[in-house]
This record gives sequence, structure tokens and C-alpha cells, in this order.
Amino acid sequence: MKRFNNILLVLDPAKPCASLVERAAAVTENNQANLKIVAVVPQFVFASGLPSDGPVTMDLQARFVADQTDKLEALAGPLRERLSIGTKVLTGTPFLEVVREVLRGAHDLVIKAAENPGWLGRLLGSDDMHLLRKCPCPVWLVRCEAPTPYRRILAAVDVDDSYAPEELGTRRALNREVLELASALALSEFAELHVASVWDAIGESFLRGAFMHTSDDAVAAYVEHSRQRNARSLDVLMEELNEFLGKDAVGYLEPKTHLVKGGARREIPALAEQLEVDLVVMGTVARTGIPGLIMGNTAEAILEQLDCSVLAIKPPGFVSPVSLTH
Repeated sequence: MKRFNNILLVLDPAKPCASLVERAAAVTENNQANLKIVAVVPQFVFASGLPSDGPVTMDLQARFVADQTDKLEALAGPLRERLSIGTKVLTGTPFLEVVREVLRGAHDLVIKAAENPGWLGRLLGSDDMHLLRKCPCPVWLVRCEAPTPYRRILAAVDVDDSYAPEELGTRRALNREVLELASALALSEFAELHVASVWDAIGESFLRGAFMHTSDDAVAAYVEHSRQRNARSLDVLMEELNEFLGKDAVGYLEPKTHLVKGGARREIPALAEQLEVDLVVMGTVARTGIPGLIMGNTAEAILEQLDCSVLAIKPPGFVSPVSLTH
């Protein structure tokens, strides 16, 4: 896999995750990329009346940053024999500083341990969701308990062709990137690759209503037509994967496709749990070019239910609402 050039690994030195560092190192090596390891520390604010820019506060901040820098260097040291690695300690709000570092360093992948706020009953915490919404490059949130290497990877795509032409082009480009990344990772991890698309027959329940007088056969024919249309679109996407990877690689992977009827926000998490996947690769944005219009409700609902690692991808043209100036 040669997809990434500048990878940003976000660590919390107080909560070491050995599998996260190993995975980041492996992806960096496979891509012949550069790796920067960062930690984010808060800005010191004292309630004692000491000014935030006073010598005492500044000295304590500097000592804390130096301590975190030493810890990052200790982690990076053994890897420098085979990788190009830099380290940096950022100060401020975690998701904002990570996005700004992505913009400063032209990073094309962020890798981070997924937060696990057990009291919420979900894997992703607030900083994770902010990153997924606002980071301009792919974000890989790793569950530290996940097996190394991964056993099963699920690529979630949307092959519905009923969108407006300009949005349909964006969704197709996003589908291709999701599938290409998922397949490249499946090859490097020797993992099973599953490809899922969820479809529905729009208006089916309305047609079955008592006042519509639509025969069961007519409704069934309409539903089957919708299924076939989505099945053809999924076949076309898989043919594009054949062209991208080559028949030998696809033959080795033998990807398994799942065309599931229902709602994506319910069916994708259910399928991920049923298949016991270790990583879901999915897109998070349908519309581009408007800062602040960043993640659809369906994508967010899916992400909040997943209990595995996630690699979330933005489409071409996405504009982050975060900038280097504010």
C-alpha cells in the first residue's frame, strides 16, 4: 500500500497503547511515509490569580511540555532505525490542535486511539467526533484491544444512484476511495474483506397503505426492481475494484459483498457486530466545499454505535471549518 506520505500519530503518553504505535509504524513503513508523533497538553490556567503569561505559569507549562516531549522521544527512539519520525507536543484543545497540525504539516492520515467513555456506552468520545467532523484528512481511530493484525475489515459504501448528479459524483468518488483503502489494508493485514451497501425501496410502506390499493404483486415488483438496481451498482463498483487492484489481488482477497435492505444507521452497525469485524472503513461526508457542513446524520449515527476501530474518509473537496488563524 502506497497511499499516504505524511502520517500523524496522536498519543496520550499517560495512557500507552502499544498496538497503536505498532500499527502506525507498520502503516508508515508500508507506505514509505514520514511519521510525526504528537501529544496534546492543556494550556495551564491557575485559579490562584497567577497570570497565564507570568513567569511561574510559563515555567510550569514549559516543564510539562518538556516532560511530554521526553516521553514521546522515548517511544520514537526504537523506531528511528527504520522510520523517519518526528515528535511534537501541542498545547490547547486536543481536536483543534490536531486539525491545525494536519493543516500545517500537510498530513494525509491521522491515527489515534479511540476514546472509550464507558458511561456513554459507546466507543467514540467527544474529541473523536470533533475530529471525524472537522479533520480534512482520513482519521483512523484504533481500538487498542483490537487484534493485530486485523481479522475482518468492513467497507461501508452507498451505491444508491437516486441523488442529484453533482452529489452522485461525490458519493461515487468516496465509494472508490473507501473500497481502495479497505482492500489495501485487507491485503497488508491478511484480513477478510467485506463490502456492504444498504438499500431501501423508497415509499414501500406508503404503497402498502390501506388507501393506496396497490396489489402485493406490484409492490413486490417495485421492491425487487429497487434491489436489482442497487445490486447492479454494487457490481459496477466491484468491477472498478478489479481494475484498480488487478484480478490476482482480488482473487486472493475474495471480497464478500453484502446488499442489506433497511436503514444504514441501523444495518451497518448490526452487520459489523454480526461479522465481528475489527475495522470499519467508511465515508463521513456527502456534500463538499462548505465549511461547517461536515458530517451527515446517518454517518454520525453509525459511528456512534460502532464498537470497533474506524477509518473515516472525507470526499475530494472537503473544506475543514478549522483554520490556522482561529
